Amino acid sequence: MPDDSISDALLLAALSGVDVRLMIPCKPDHPFVYWATLSFAADLLDAGVRVYTYDNGFIHAKTIVVDGKAGSVGSANWDVRSFRLNFEANAFFYDAAVGEELKRRFIEDLALSTEVTPERYGRRSRRIRFKESVSRLFSPLG
Repeated sequence: MPDDSISDALLLAALSGVDVRLMIPCKPDHPFVYWATLSFAADLLDAGVRVYTYDNGFIHAKTIVVDGKAGSVGSANWDVRSFRLNFEANAFFYDAAVGEELKRRFIEDLALSTEVTPERYGRRSRRIRFKESVSRLFSPLG
């Protein structure tokens, strides 16, 4: 559940033509967080962000790679709690070898994922939409 600054950055990048791809777990560790996370997908999809659900178990990676040579790996989720309350740490790097390795692993994980297309997202049931709506109401508290 990204905060406003992260959402805005992702939207701006995608609207500027940057290839932005996000991978989230298909199997949640907490249903509330899962549904709230999915509720943010609509705006991202509309802007051209490609969203994937990782189908091969629970993915716990918190990794970003920029242009295959810079990025971050760490324990911080992209949510209010991780950014403002928890004592979490990320390592930032500027190294082409590390960036390319992480990019390669991400691409491998795409083969084990399902893309959440705008059409697929639009076909969600009323029950799923309700779960997302209720969960999103409480997402700033998470």
